[in-house]
Amino acid sequence: MRIFLAGVGCVGKTTTGARLAKLLGYRFFDLDAEIERFSGTSVERLRNRHLTLHDFRIEASQALNHILAQDDSRDCVIAFSPSGLLGGYWKVVNAARDARIVVLRDRPENILQRATFYDIDSRPLPKKQLTEDENKYYLREIKGDIAYFKPSYRRAHLDVDIAGCDADAAARKVREALASEPVATKPSSLVCGAEAAWLR
Repeated sequence: MRIFLAGVGCVGKTTTGARLAKLLGYRFFDLDAEIERFSGTSVERLRNRHLTLHDFRIEASQALNHILAQDDSRDCVIAFSPSGLLGGYWKVVNAARDARIVVLRDRPENILQRATFYDIDSRPLPKKQLTEDENKYYLREIKGDIAYFKPSYRRAHLDVDIAGCDADAAARKVREALASEPVATKPSSLVCGAEAAWLR
């Protein structure tokens, strides 16, 4: 089974996905890292080469195709970027066999606590204490992302709320949801516009 983890930036897809893969004995892929390995440049620099996010997703989705073509991806967990169920990414996922799409959700305040900021070359910036105004600003951004991506996340098979969970508990919760999920038809298609890109 191929498990695709979707959700807004810093909701915990990479950490939870790595723990989930370990629990299941699956291979784990972080899509952003794979895009950078495949393209030879950072995600932000690759995005800056394109006039539209649609064009960027089409090129970036080649890395996803590359992952799915590997023999050891038959049983894997893939952590997506927030726009993982849009555009070129979605075309690849929608055609994948044995795919299960799981959206991770959490409260905006919890997501902000996990927020990590990066420079243009994907190097994490030093953690700093946010001011009250910065907290308000980033909370608005997170809430905006949640509202914006919500329509695309309806394509998922499962929606798992991980509020209050550490990475291990979140991974177990996703595993339990997958185990109890009935066989489902493919999610429906829909079209969305541009995305906010302040977080990974």
